[in-house]
Amino acid sequence: MVKRPFWIDRIESAWAEAPIVWLAGVRRVGKTTLARSLGDERIHYVNCDLPTVAEMVADPELFFRNVERPIVVFDEIHQLSDPSRLLKIGADVFPHLRILATGSSTLAASRKFRDTLTGRKRLVHLTPILWDELGAFNQSPLLKRLYHGGLPDALLAEKKSPSFYREWMDSFYARDIQRIFAFRDPDKFNSLFEYMMKQSGGLLEISGVARALGISRPTVDSHVRALEATHALTVVRPFHGGGQGELVKMPKAYAFDTGFVSFSRGWDPLRPSDYGTLWAHLVLEYLLAHGHEWQVQYWRDAAGHEVDFVIAHSRDRVDVIECKWDPRQFDPAGMAVFRSYYPSGSNYVVGPLNVDGYAKTYSNLEVHVCNPDGWLKRMVHAE
Repeated sequence: MVKRPFWIDRIESAWAEAPIVWLAGVRRVGKTTLARSLGDERIHYVNCDLPTVAEMVADPELFFRNVERPIVVFDEIHQLSDPSRLLKIGADVFPHLRILATGSSTLAASRKFRDTLTGRKRLVHLTPILWDELGAFNQSPLLKRLYHGGLPDALLAEKKSPSFYREWMDSFYARDIQRIFAFRDPDKFNSLFEYMMKQSGGLLEISGVARALGISRPTVDSHVRALEATHALTVVRPFHGGGQGELVKMPKAYAFDTGFVSFSRGWDPLRPSDYGTLWAHLVLEYLLAHGHEWQVQYWRDAAGHEVDFVIAHSRDRVDVIECKWDPRQFDPAGMAVFRSYYPSGSNYVVGPLNVDGYAKTYSNLEVHVCNPDGWLKRMVHAE
């Protein structure tokens, strides 16, 4: 079992604020393994895929009264008929217990959750293997992470097997999408999903996607929302606030994993020209994990000036992040235009450096060139 201490700390911190932690993430990202790594002596583990569990928890008070360990784990809890009632009783009647519930989607996405447990829960979104976790996975090199992706089984495999990715997509539709959202046409959904992975990192224009696929606009919209709710797609919305000609509505969409992006695009083997696109996905996952309390956005204007990611801490501190596989190829033009509108904040160029980073000046623009860990250290210091 590979330890992922960052995520254990995230769970423990969330329990300090609320009795229920909702551990969400895509299929096979490692939710069950992470839950079990809390320690057999601490957890009462319940596999909600088993038919007998429904009867076991039919009387929630009796069930919780007989729990002898401090943590209850409900794995794949959305399989139960009324999971919100079970969690609510556990939180309200047995406050000494800590509850971890896992599922692929956001809690509110499932029609089974009549009560979204406001005030009783915190969300932890488990991402694929992060930049700073690679050392725990047999010193996996970065290029392998870009190519295979960050699902543990795929990353640890000696070779990239196309059957793994095809099987995952079939299982994702059957076990998550169909059960939760009751979509009836797998062909439409899968064609949309594959299209989104091929276009990953680009602008998301619903009408354009509908025309390209020959699917109605409402269907595309509902399917995109399902992908976002199941964490298979990250929708990054535009930052704006007074600049001339800024994009204000059209988001960008990033697929959840570099392995699936490269698989869908037929990038076998990877070429150096592919690295930059996949690196931006890896940086985004790092930002979402380590900067989960902030909203990650992007910026673009009508003239085509663009910044990869924007984090607005306050009206007087807006940080910008450019992702570059080779930081020497950074063009400061987009960042300079952004700073003409929003002068206060830090500027980062994030690349796969062997050192935390260094400062560099482009005209009057001071930029911190760093790896993801260097970005995090500066952020923590600034806070």
